[in-house]
Amino acid sequence: MANLKAGTRPPWVGLGAAVWVQIASGNAYNFPLYSHSLKSVLGFNQHQLTMLGVANDIGENVGLLPGIACDKFPPWVILLIGSFACILGYGVLWLAVSKTVLYLPYWLLWLALCVATNSSAWLSTAVLVTNMRNFPVSRGTVAGILKGYAGLSAAVFTEIYSTILRKSSANLLMFLSFGVPILCFVMMYFVRACTPAFGEDSAEHGHFLFIQVASVVLGLYVLTTTILDPIFHFSAEVSYAILVGMVVLLMAPLAIPVKMTFCPLRINQPETRNQQVASSDETLQGEGNADKTEPLLKSSESSTYLGSFREGDEASEVAMLLAVGEGAVKKKRRPKRGEDFKFTEAVIKADFWLLFLVYFTGVGSGVTVLNNLAQIGIAQGIHSTAILLSLFSFCNFIGRLGGGVVSEHFVRSKTVPRTLWMTCTQIIMVITYLLFASAISGTLYAATALLGICYGVQFSIMIPTVSELFGLKHFGIFYNFMSLGNPLGAFLFSGLLAGYIYDNEAAKQHGLGLITSSISCIGPNCFRLTFLILAGICGVGSVASIILTKRIWPVYQMLYGGGSFRLPQTSTY
Repeated sequence: MANLKAGTRPPWVGLGAAVWVQIASGNAYNFPLYSHSLKSVLGFNQHQLTMLGVANDIGENVGLLPGIACDKFPPWVILLIGSFACILGYGVLWLAVSKTVLYLPYWLLWLALCVATNSSAWLSTAVLVTNMRNFPVSRGTVAGILKGYAGLSAAVFTEIYSTILRKSSANLLMFLSFGVPILCFVMMYFVRACTPAFGEDSAEHGHFLFIQVASVVLGLYVLTTTILDPIFHFSAEVSYAILVGMVVLLMAPLAIPVKMTFCPLRINQPETRNQQVASSDETLQGEGNADKTEPLLKSSESSTYLGSFREGDEASEVAMLLAVGEGAVKKKRRPKRGEDFKFTEAVIKADFWLLFLVYFTGVGSGVTVLNNLAQIGIAQGIHSTAILLSLFSFCNFIGRLGGGVVSEHFVRSKTVPRTLWMTCTQIIMVITYLLFASAISGTLYAATALLGICYGVQFSIMIPTVSELFGLKHFGIFYNFMSLGNPLGAFLFSGLLAGYIYDNEAAKQHGLGLITSSISCIGPNCFRLTFLILAGICGVGSVASIILTKRIWPVYQMLYGGGSFRLPQTSTY
């Protein structure tokens, strides 16, 4: 780990490179672009297709191994494993769709899709954990930016799919097999861990704002060109020019380290005893025994530290902790919310499972719509999957970026827990699913956009919340465990629920007694019952989110009570 001062370039170079890796990690969002080929070329029915969608989500979100590995290996190793998973998994799918190899068994394709999209977990974990640790006092902003670009990746891939790949599913799968790994090989060197600098950097806010604005411009650019293409039928030359413009916008975050090179900023950071965060030297010295004993606090700090938690300690416990703070006693104790937890210590906490439930209901229901977006559009008479996917992707990006920005503002100014925004968006999701179920003419695009925003907010809120409640030391495993809510929801709501209801309705429409063909379902009844059930599920998630927000409010008063983020004394970051 390199020792760096505030205002130096490597963390910002790593953040710029991470943007490209996050775009690559969004390869799992391409499933709607080639799912129709899996159905038509290989003759699958809707239930089989939705189970492949479950495989897509399982691979993307089962990241326990990358979560453990990121604490033991440097980021380039994690990126290398993700690249090889991409080559292996998408390579098998390309062989099947291109008919290079005939009659590959269904179970092999299911497994290949799991491996292929599991590359997303490796790539995303490597860059997210590294950058959250490189910018620990701006974790909400960093999470919003990186997950925002990941949400925008579907629109970027759609642009490539429409321009270079000529809307060929076989070409797309070949591109995912080789293009994504090549990109990751190039970026491997730049994504690296740095000792975080906690000093004041007056330019940091401006740098983050620049990246956020650049990402919004990119999103609008890609969405606009995708919508205008079928209207004006761009020539090949214009399409390639549009693609070059997209690449230039993707390079925008690298302008920050370039500016630092030509206009270096001198930072005079005086040593003060009242720093809000421990120095990196103190951090490294205390890492070995942080889990076993509570640090010895100075007398003047004892009351402040104890009072900040506001968890209703008994008088005897307070007296004991004061004695510990004064150095009279050393006592082993479990960490409190806001400190660094081990995984075994976190899973016995009610807040951990409440956050998992809230995230599971939000993203699990949202991914059901994403996996069936092509069929939902066809059922309502809209056959342009690319426009629907680009719209969902852009709004998903806005939700992720906006969730990070809004929650960061209110948590610093009002100490409002981030989960309050999960509550608001899940209530909106209930209304959105009812809108989907009504199938009112002209509302599909609006409902898709609204759902995309709410779906994105769930991601950008969960990530900093889990780090604030349980610390950054083992953040990789916590983040990836929470991410299991996505494939679990896909299996229950998409695989078992939506696919079964769709095939039953299709069989009724065609007068069939058995669901054995790849027939399509037309009309609002194809997904109406599914949407009504999803609305009820998000209602449950809203209630759980309200409970969680009330429980963790004191934690945020402790962390942000002074108007800026303050790491607990036991944190190693």
